[in-house]
Amino acid sequence: MKITNNIKMILLIILGIIVLYIFNLKNSDFNLNRSISACMVAQKKISESFDPDKAREFCKEEIKKKIDY
Repeated sequence: MKITNNIKMILLIILGIIVLYIFNLKNSDFNLNRSISACMVAQKKISESFDPDKAREFCKEEIKKKIDY
């Protein structure tokens, strides 16, 4: 009887870890896009000649550099 309770608890923990992993995968892209958008807004305020495509590429590179550290 106790063994089956232990197995149920272990399966529940494994299921929870899997759900958290999937949730993290879905939200990491959302967080990256929000960071890029915030960087682009800052670039627009700072720069006199604002080019959205160049700003997006610059922000992607800078954010990826910081993530890799």
